[in-house]
Amino acid sequence: MDQNRVAVTSANSSSPPWWALTPEAAVSKLASNSERGLSEALAGERLIEYGPNELGEEDVRSPWLMFGSQFANTMIVVLLIAAAVTVVIGDVKDAVVISAIVVLNASIGFVQEYRAEKAMAALKNMAAPSARVIRDGVETYRAAAELVPGDLIVLDPGDIVPADGRLVEAPNLRLNESALTGESVPVDKSPAPIAAAEGHLVAERANMVFKGTSVVYGRGRAVVVATGMNT
Repeated sequence: MDQNRVAVTSANSSSPPWWALTPEAAVSKLASNSERGLSEALAGERLIEYGPNELGEEDVRSPWLMFGSQFANTMIVVLLIAAAVTVVIGDVKDAVVISAIVVLNASIGFVQEYRAEKAMAALKNMAAPSARVIRDGVETYRAAAELVPGDLIVLDPGDIVPADGRLVEAPNLRLNESALTGESVPVDKSPAPIAAAEGHLVAERANMVFKGTSVVYGRGRAVVVATGMNT
């Protein structure tokens, strides 16, 4: 396998998802090492390939612009034309109904888009500024943006998980995943593999850790499987 290329397996891939692999198989697939992590040279190459471990930024639009963009839709334009035609032929009642549907549809689209932008901003604020990573067998602090698939990260209470990872060890590890799952209590974690069919929901993936969640108890090590916008 070309060590510069890593197949980041998803739940929809034909390959087994990360949670269905043993810790050893996951580490091997990422051409990493469960004790020494990646080499600095390979990590540098992957950083160039995958880019920084950061959420992408888009230009922030004003709420009015966001609302106006909801009308830039072929179906909406057709409905507006239909409303205009019904007014011309004197059927005001139908025109009012069509207009109400258009406004309601635009309002729903606006609310969804506005919430999505707020959620993205909140996720960026939750991102860990730094992470403990093992490279060439040495544990060191790095900017979280420098993490790449295959990096071996260390997790302790109070840490924010800097990237999505597959646990390789997790003695008494518990995480707060409420931001993702809505669960109000910490989640017990274990590195044991899970049947592929049983991990479709994030809450079912007890052997995975996710960017932006936090460690509340125990400690663990995880191999990074996804960074940036792939998390």
